[in-house]
Amino acid sequence: MNVFQKAWCSVTRKPIKSILLFLVVLVISLFLLSGMASKTASVKTQDKTRQAVGAGLLLETNETNRHKRIDEISKRIGEGVEGTLEGVHKVRFDSIYGESWGVFTDNSFDTLRLEDIEKLAEVSEISDYNITTKVTPVNPVNFLRLEDADVDQTTDFGGVSLIGNKDMQMDANVLTGNLSIKDGRMVNSGDVNVCVISEELAALNDLEIGDVLQYNDYHDRENSTVYEAEIIGIYHVRQYMTPLMSGDTFRSENVIFTDLHFPEKAEGNENDPLYERAYFKVGDVNNYDAAKEKVKAVNIDWERYDLIDNNGNYDTMSANFNDLENISEILIWVVAIASFLILFLVFVFWLKNRVQEVGIFLALGVPKVKIIGQILLEALMIAIIAVTLSFTVAPSVSRVTADYLVAQQVRQMEESKELNAGHVAIDSFTRSEQQITGVSVNISTQMMLFDGVCILALTGLSVITAGITILRKKPKDILSEMS
Repeated sequence: MNVFQKAWCSVTRKPIKSILLFLVVLVISLFLLSGMASKTASVKTQDKTRQAVGAGLLLETNETNRHKRIDEISKRIGEGVEGTLEGVHKVRFDSIYGESWGVFTDNSFDTLRLEDIEKLAEVSEISDYNITTKVTPVNPVNFLRLEDADVDQTTDFGGVSLIGNKDMQMDANVLTGNLSIKDGRMVNSGDVNVCVISEELAALNDLEIGDVLQYNDYHDRENSTVYEAEIIGIYHVRQYMTPLMSGDTFRSENVIFTDLHFPEKAEGNENDPLYERAYFKVGDVNNYDAAKEKVKAVNIDWERYDLIDNNGNYDTMSANFNDLENISEILIWVVAIASFLILFLVFVFWLKNRVQEVGIFLALGVPKVKIIGQILLEALMIAIIAVTLSFTVAPSVSRVTADYLVAQQVRQMEESKELNAGHVAIDSFTRSEQQITGVSVNISTQMMLFDGVCILALTGLSVITAGITILRKKPKDILSEMS
């Protein structure tokens, strides 16, 4: 009888102990796989306040990934070091509390990548696309803005808001039917240095189509370059547009739509745009689902973006949801440490109940190392069977685990929101209400290989550590325990 046959006979001879070890290893393997799967889970959410319209898809920046990139670049700049790297700026300043540090980003860091937008626009089912800039505050040079006499303007920028579009007809305000042209026309893709203003702003300044408005950087009203844009349209809205921030700079009547590149010039950042969203129009509504899948299959860095469909559902392509990645890493470490302790105790129990067997082997002249090797082989046989079975059950268990972790995070966020209610001023800015619609996990081959290696390593380390209790004893002491 060879060594493998001996090991298998020993496993089947004591089925209760073998089943106990089998269940322990199975649970450990499932927890490890669940932790790894949750770390790379994709969270699907719905956001009615950022809903796309019609047969189209919206591309926006993923905030979780944005903060992750800021942290990574800040670390590369160095602790306690001022500097600029890849659009991230670290600065030191003195405050009432002493030395303080701040981190801010510029347009080059925050903008959607134009090359990524153009790749998505090349998908055959996409018939047209639009790019929209961030809401850009600038100083009105030769005209007045609308102001509320009862509002304190101390912290306001004292300007108007510009929104640039490649094609204004696909701006969200137009697609929803809230904005329509009263006079003139909308901005087209070939326009340069043009603008469309509200009917209220036109009435205040007695403006009409063909007039030229002047703007410059509100940070330096006296010395910054003045840029001119010709009025080509006057718009009307059914309901006032929700302002980005409080203050008259962002009030609905002071929003001015321009060509795509005018906002960056007026704010003093020419050739450094900040594209906030891109809209992709699906030509054939019947091919909408296929178009969405083809867009998602395009080879770009999806972790940077959220892709929102026409119902407001969007796939968070980022590898984690809020702190899900960190929580999953903690889960993996806790499982690994707890697993070693549990397996160690299991094998100590094994060895104590096999003193007679060990004593007989020693009496027959079998070396202690060979005895431990026999026990290790038995444990590995059981572990391999348990790990193999865990691969078939892991997807379901991982999905449940990820759902639970995400639900816990959502609950904590809701509790935090309730605690802060009444303490955080949001003025007229409407919070984005996101609703979790699904969590998808994937058990990859790499995860299964890593899990298998970890389980075998933990098993081997536990057997060897527990076996020290035998290796340290002299043969006569072990034989004396038999009596």
